[in-house]
Amino acid sequence: MMPGSAHKQRVLVIDDDPIVADSLAAFFEGEGFPALAVYGGDEALGALDDASDSPAGPFGIVLCDINLPGRGGLELLGEITKHHRRTAVIMLTGYGTVESAVEALRLGAIDYLTKPVVDDELRIALRRAMHHHALKSENAMLRDRIEGSFGLDGVVGQDPRMRRIFEVVRAVAASRTTVLMSGESGVGKSLIAGAIHQASPRKDKPYVELSCGSIPETLLESELFGHVKGAFTGAHADKVGRFLAADGGTLFLDEINSASPGMQLKLLRVLQERKFEPVGSNETIEVDARVILASNQPLEDLVASGQFRQDLYYRINVVKIEVPPLRDREGDIRMLAERFLDEQSEQLGRAFAGFAPEAMAALRRYQYPGNVRELANIIERAAVLAQGQTITVDDLPPQVSDADHRSALSLLPSEGADAGGSAWTPQTLADAMIGPERRYILRSLEANGWNRTATAEQLGINRTTLYKKMRSLGIDPDDHARAG
Repeated sequence: MMPGSAHKQRVLVIDDDPIVADSLAAFFEGEGFPALAVYGGDEALGALDDASDSPAGPFGIVLCDINLPGRGGLELLGEITKHHRRTAVIMLTGYGTVESAVEALRLGAIDYLTKPVVDDELRIALRRAMHHHALKSENAMLRDRIEGSFGLDGVVGQDPRMRRIFEVVRAVAASRTTVLMSGESGVGKSLIAGAIHQASPRKDKPYVELSCGSIPETLLESELFGHVKGAFTGAHADKVGRFLAADGGTLFLDEINSASPGMQLKLLRVLQERKFEPVGSNETIEVDARVILASNQPLEDLVASGQFRQDLYYRINVVKIEVPPLRDREGDIRMLAERFLDEQSEQLGRAFAGFAPEAMAALRRYQYPGNVRELANIIERAAVLAQGQTITVDDLPPQVSDADHRSALSLLPSEGADAGGSAWTPQTLADAMIGPERRYILRSLEANGWNRTATAEQLGINRTTLYKKMRSLGIDPDDHARAG
């Protein structure tokens, strides 16, 4: 079972070999993903269309063989990306070539696997696909809201700082100017990067993203620039990197602060010259990709401490967007919560009347160490557990429904208490410490780049204890990569 996957997307497997299709579907079922196997392109499109109205919901992930009779895999990929834009597609072939891989990525595939594929490769591809599905869903919602409800000149969010951000989005979208975003994990940096791409002349070209912090340093260069067969142990075939996959479109590099000095130098070169060499190759490749970068740590501080190259910082700090944490955007919490509840209403096939006043008050008091992503997860949990049509405070998780979240360690009275502090909510000491412990662990994880070994050492506990605490406190180890 894959860790960190509370919400399992449905998987559609498309392969003209029934044995292969059925075995792959069985693998996904074993991993906890509802899966359906089909054996042709027309059957696949029918299944995708039927799923849109199915109580089980649409397919979030598609694994498609590129060599299909009749309607080929690449043609099918084009149809899926056109009509099912929130679906993440992984292409699979027994006859992999660099040309077919590049074409598949240009048409919108998020990954390309060569048969025979091993279980670990499928698991890694699934994690990427889940992340891309979440990103596509968020980008689609933003695009629908901007283009449908407000028009291209509209603004998402009522907070003045968010209004300013989307003024900057509109101003920079038409250019190829490098954009640097800063902000805590989960504030929506990937969402803003997607908005810049969608508002740009490149919107019909590939949008490719990579969380640098989620890739081991030894593999990051290959992920960015690709490699040739035999470049290193395990390089059994040529691989297309993210820069080439984003040619003509937009490349979003999140957690750029985690890049090593050597990788920073390579990034500086490709940003200046728009040229690179795949790992193990002497061939220089020119690329036209608009680059957007993000950091969850202040790069100015890293430059001052010598951990980030000053010349790279000046090169990428052309247009800077600072995304405020959700706790500083209290006025947006109601709008976001209602939007997430509408989304859950559609997914669950249930009608919700909204939030009880005390539930909304609790949501507005909470500090959101996980920012917008955490709010989305809170609303999803509440919608699933709610017994009635109105979300009540009892439907919210304990850390949100506590009497007062504004100061987790304080003994200040709750709202409405008299001067003597007589009004408060009785609870056990263990329950009272849930919120502070969760926030402290989250801050430690973020400070260590979500490296669980370093975090456990800093906290003075072993990795097993840290994993148990993260699980009991509802901290998803993959959320920081999905949220951006």
